[in-house]
Amino acid sequence: MMAGFRSLARQVRDPHCDLALRRYSLRKCLERFAPYGHRATWDHLCARHGIEPEDRSPEPARLVAALDELEEARAVWLQYEVDFAERRKREKHDGLRRPGSFDDWHRLTWGGNGVARCDDPRVHPSDSLAEVLRRLIAGLESGPGEACPVCGAAREIVWRPDLSNEPWSGPVCTGCGIVVPQPVLTSEALAQAKHARGRTLTAA
Repeated sequence: MMAGFRSLARQVRDPHCDLALRRYSLRKCLERFAPYGHRATWDHLCARHGIEPEDRSPEPARLVAALDELEEARAVWLQYEVDFAERRKREKHDGLRRPGSFDDWHRLTWGGNGVARCDDPRVHPSDSLAEVLRRLIAGLESGPGEACPVCGAAREIVWRPDLSNEPWSGPVCTGCGIVVPQPVLTSEALAQAKHARGRTLTAA
């Protein structure tokens, strides 16, 4: 039976565990929750907490700090999932339907994996994961807009037809690197993105 997120988190914090095992457990946590996708979330945590990505015995304090950030973000997303489920129950009771694009996006990000996926694992937002998710959730709850909900870039979104994960095509913010959920963009913003192919991503 696969260990759950909380069990793995306990191993990361356990001072009696071998450092290599603690690092491995943190990487396994990303198989349960990785907002940018596994590789990009690992790259983000390493950059923010001074961990060499290939170091098998990083400083324990750095591992725990990275885990703290991941857990805070996970708590933000799990609360959103609870609120979302309650809201959908009320909407269904009232006969309200969500747009198909919203339901498709939510199905692909169940559990928070890839909720703000970064197709290039080296290009991702630099703010904390929790802050990024709060901005994304605010964008989802406020309805379609013209800009990236994470970094606010309005004219930096381009349509990519060759993404490495499902959905296999979609709008990407060249400012912060996330694959922007289509439900947060107006039809005009999506049309503009499709006319703006070819820009290169830059780290946020």
